[in-house]
Amino acid sequence: MTPIPPTSTYRLQLQPEFPFAAAERAVPYLAGLGVSHLHLSPVLEAVPGSTHGYDVTDHGSVRAELGGEEGLRALAATARAHGLGLVVDLVPNHMAASPRHNRALRAVLRDGPDSPYARWFDIDWRAGDGRLLLPVLPARLPEVRDRFRVSGGSLHLDGQEFPLRPGTEDLPPDELLDAQWYRLGWWRLARTELNYRRFFTVSELIGVRVEHPEVFAASHAKIVELVADGVIEGLRIDHPDGLADPQGYLEDLAAATGGRCWTVVEKILTGAETLPAAWPVAGTTGYDALRQLDGVFTDPVGADELTDSYREFVGKAGDRGGHWEATGRRAAYEVVTHDLASETAALTRIAGRICAADPALRDHAPWALRTAIRELLVRVPVYRTYRTGGKEVLTPEAARGAKAAFAVPEEATAVDLVRDLALGTLGNGPEHRSFRARFAQTSSALRAKSVEDTAFYRYTPLLSANEVGGDAGRPAVPVEEFHAYCLRIARDWPGTGTVLSTHDTKRSADVRAAIAVLAQCPEVWAELLAEVSGVPAPDPHVAWTAWQTAFGFGTPDPDRLGPAILKSVREAGLRTSWTEPDAAYERAVAEFAAAGPGRIPLRAASAAAFALEPHIRAHALGAALAQLTMPGVPELYQNTEREYRALVDPDNRAPFAVGPDDERTALVRAALRLRRAHPEAFGPGGTYVPLAAEGPAAAHCLAFARSGRVITAVTRLSLRLARAGGWQDTELVLPEGRWTDALDGVREFTGGPATEVKLAELFAERPVALLVRGE
Repeated sequence: MTPIPPTSTYRLQLQPEFPFAAAERAVPYLAGLGVSHLHLSPVLEAVPGSTHGYDVTDHGSVRAELGGEEGLRALAATARAHGLGLVVDLVPNHMAASPRHNRALRAVLRDGPDSPYARWFDIDWRAGDGRLLLPVLPARLPEVRDRFRVSGGSLHLDGQEFPLRPGTEDLPPDELLDAQWYRLGWWRLARTELNYRRFFTVSELIGVRVEHPEVFAASHAKIVELVADGVIEGLRIDHPDGLADPQGYLEDLAAATGGRCWTVVEKILTGAETLPAAWPVAGTTGYDALRQLDGVFTDPVGADELTDSYREFVGKAGDRGGHWEATGRRAAYEVVTHDLASETAALTRIAGRICAADPALRDHAPWALRTAIRELLVRVPVYRTYRTGGKEVLTPEAARGAKAAFAVPEEATAVDLVRDLALGTLGNGPEHRSFRARFAQTSSALRAKSVEDTAFYRYTPLLSANEVGGDAGRPAVPVEEFHAYCLRIARDWPGTGTVLSTHDTKRSADVRAAIAVLAQCPEVWAELLAEVSGVPAPDPHVAWTAWQTAFGFGTPDPDRLGPAILKSVREAGLRTSWTEPDAAYERAVAEFAAAGPGRIPLRAASAAAFALEPHIRAHALGAALAQLTMPGVPELYQNTEREYRALVDPDNRAPFAVGPDDERTALVRAALRLRRAHPEAFGPGGTYVPLAAEGPAAAHCLAFARSGRVITAVTRLSLRLARAGGWQDTELVLPEGRWTDALDGVREFTGGPATEVKLAELFAERPVALLVRGE
């Protein structure tokens, strides 16, 4: 059974301030907007007060703070009455590592490896002293020992609660602590001593082993029930790269749901990487489309000029020369040796046990194994390997590069051993399978942390390019590449998701549009920086990044810009970090943000800057219309049906609220209603045909036809266009027929082989056009 994909989805961020009942009240408005499905953030039980829901505590119940299962079913019924379905965010990879709220984890802490829940989690009981390390103490154990108390069969400390091993309640304090199946430790020990798999570097989220059939069944029973009952019609799978076997998991999920769900995966594709064809899903959540959309509206020449200016401006305050590839590689080394030290230690232990059990592999020193693991991990060019295609990722060239890190050639043979283990070509025992899975899981965490959460904050010539799935070193995408992508998606993954803004984007699409326009006018950006140079910044890198963020945001707002700028310097880790903060430096950053980017209206600071507003509008409208009509299922993040300026989370996760309509809202309604009225033109079986303009400004028009029924035409790089003299005699040949502009319902155009439409006329009212062929 192949599920029918939505025509479009609308993402709502559920939280205690915006529960199911609030979403139910929004249904009539969203139905009128034209979407076919509501996309809900995670709905299962989570840590009380959680504003995101990814810290799941109980897979068997719908979150009470949101209204419980009754509230979810009521929302589904109201949605159905308005012609809408529900898509739900599913989190299979991890749960909250909270003993108080996670019943399964609590059982493991009480009963140890013999607990029926022990197989739920990736715990290495053979590491350290054989106990599960819980790095939850605010200081070293001797400093907090006197604050523990025993009550009701549990151990309590500062609001935290831990179950006690049966029969240990009456032991003296020191003996009691030593008698547990867990070891309570200082939070800083997580970096090097952790012995359970976690989500990235977040020790508060413990990995779940859904590869075991009984764990999958128990953790998915409620979701499968809701699918069977018709409450849920689609699933977004969070972080599949964290799973031991993503393909196996997705096959199990498809079997459990009977293929009734439209399913997309939050898979981040790198460069020319494509989604594994064997995965039983409709596609990705859309970050690959976001990369194409951002790139095709970015000027490559100006982006290069900005990069040169950035290197000169930032100098030594940046990341040693400001070159993207080198920045990414340095960040990867730092993350793999520092942030992911526990993960590389776990891999080294597994490899060591494999070697110890095989006479042919003995005498590989732990340091050599650890070095080989590290050197191969930093050379994985994508997020991770899968069942197939591993040799194209972990190439012989990568192995040669890894061996170069060894001073003694004989020790470098550890690289071949680790590569064979990671590829699964050396043995198939439990430890071998464990190593292969953990290597891939660690690889995905390394890529995410080193690129998205480190390098993107260190290398900042053009911040609009520094987005999940993006390429900061190649921010622009040629029109031909965009068309090739769309043709491939229409052929291979017509039901995939497309996005412009999400709950994880570092800057909303409108903020990125404003920043991207700077690539068309590097000299204006240089003038703006000169005008605000009187506001002292802690260093040039912060100045460049903060002012560009402020320009994109558009309106001085210290309460929102300040935290975003502080987060950027902590993520960069050049002068301060989350775990080793420099208080004096952070005070200087906060003072600078308040006095400068949070106070000065940069986009109105000069006539040249103010003159960019029409071109920001052209970019934002063009990207929006292209996303809504290109192949795939478009998702609107809450509130983005109108101008929406938001920064990195938590700024972009405020509760949904209906706002006043604007120009964008009319465009969104027209496009979504068109998709809903003609699903055959946009969905599986629909065609995508690139349309090429002719004339001196042809490169500034991006146009395509969908199934001979709809034409999208948008303006790209409008500032460069205006400086070159406008559209002049540039024309677009429309397919045969009578075409009406769906954005006003009035203007008509005639298409045919000998009938050209002047682009100056087509774009006379607005920089975009959505044409519908008459019957």
